[in-house]
Amino acid sequence: MSDVVLSARAITKAFPGTIALQDVDFDVHAGAVNVLIGENGAGKSTLMKILAGVERQTLGTITMHGETVSFSSIRDAASQGIGIVFQELNLCPNMSVTENIFLGRDITKAGFHIDRAAQKARATQLIGRLEHAIDPDALVGDLMIGEQQIVEIAKALAEDARILIMDEPTSALSASEVEVLFKVIGELKRNGVAIIYISHRLEELIRIGDHFTVLRDGRLAATAPRAEVTIPWIIEKMLGAGEMVAKRPPAAPAGAAILEVEHLSLPRRGAGLAVDDVSVAFRTGEITAIYGLLGAGRTELFESLYGLRSGAKGSVKLEGKELAGHSVNRRMKAGLLLVPEDRQRDGLVQNLSVGGNLGLASLRRFTKFFSISKADEKPLLDEVIGQLHIKTASADAPITSLSGGNQQKVVIGKSLLTQPRVLLLDEPSRGIDIGAKAEVFSTMRDLADSGLAIVYTTSDLKETHAVADRILVMAYGKITADLRAEDATDEALVRASTHKIDKPAFA
Repeated sequence: MSDVVLSARAITKAFPGTIALQDVDFDVHAGAVNVLIGENGAGKSTLMKILAGVERQTLGTITMHGETVSFSSIRDAASQGIGIVFQELNLCPNMSVTENIFLGRDITKAGFHIDRAAQKARATQLIGRLEHAIDPDALVGDLMIGEQQIVEIAKALAEDARILIMDEPTSALSASEVEVLFKVIGELKRNGVAIIYISHRLEELIRIGDHFTVLRDGRLAATAPRAEVTIPWIIEKMLGAGEMVAKRPPAAPAGAAILEVEHLSLPRRGAGLAVDDVSVAFRTGEITAIYGLLGAGRTELFESLYGLRSGAKGSVKLEGKELAGHSVNRRMKAGLLLVPEDRQRDGLVQNLSVGGNLGLASLRRFTKFFSISKADEKPLLDEVIGQLHIKTASADAPITSLSGGNQQKVVIGKSLLTQPRVLLLDEPSRGIDIGAKAEVFSTMRDLADSGLAIVYTTSDLKETHAVADRILVMAYGKITADLRAEDATDEALVRASTHKIDKPAFA
């Protein structure tokens, strides 16, 4: 135990209406990856917020180097060598990449004037270390979500922390970007840095983890060194079962095309096309996965279909009615709904309750004489909360009291209440654990069986196969493959995602 640099004992955290953590012990080893695992709502992020100074524990003690410590703020924790990469990106969209990286810890000349040249040079070095070419002067709000995650990681590296918490750092990264991050983690380990690593990608954890801690329902479920850990062991400790829900076949063959897209294009910032002459149709009762790497154009395709990109050109017909040129509101009323990738920025209102967020897009269903009928609203909200297994004390609980995965399910539930005909889900399992993924995928199957057309994007090969009946691959803004799920091998998907071709491969 001589390599333990931080030790948490009997940590308990109570929020109004719920206990997030109860009597949890956690040791952090220097020069090692300390993996923390658990379902959404298990208490992982709460424990990390306590260690990073965001929250204060209700009960329990934290010791570093044999001395009891207490953190009153993020800066307080940082002053004692603890840094964090938040699951929900903690960036200012109206500031540049460099300004975000050095926010609150500026490099100065003589202690008075900000040395902008030095900050820019250091930001360029940090981003280069992550093998990216992001402009340090670019506004963070103009970056894609994966690029923002790179900035968040660079921001943490700038701290030179001795304990670095990484909460879902790869959730928006492509496979090649994950490899770069793992190389950086290896470098940090060699320098004696303790990494606390949270992820729902079990293969990642097995590959890089040294010490494993599992939480379940806010309690410590198990601890073990890497030599004793397997994926079945992790699943059993997390869920109390050894298997996930099996993939279910569709209840009936897919129906007619309901959403038809012809020659859809969207200019890319600078030059080229983010969506390049895409023509595709989606059918009722069918689940379509769109696989591709970061920058392939998947999110831009969804945003163009939904009317969020004014520069998009081409035809978008829902049940034969042209939607091109119409507003988002018109498309939503027609039955087209988008669940965005960034739930915090685009999917939730932080000062509303769980129920307030769920009902936000479908207020007309509950409105009578210009006021909301709580009697009509409550049973529908409770039904969605039960259907998606959203872990919340009640519909009146603050949305900020939920874990990241449960917040994601609220965004999905909000869309379902609008009674859509076509549901677009951009990375629906981002930040969701394996148990919640199974629930979300099962819900998608139920919705497809009820007659909806379901389309979702993913950069994870296993998730591509998890529920899809049909798989499209995007690369360089084009659809490069269109395959039935049973015919889609990993090799074919990877090949199509990395090669620019003129004509797609069809099943």
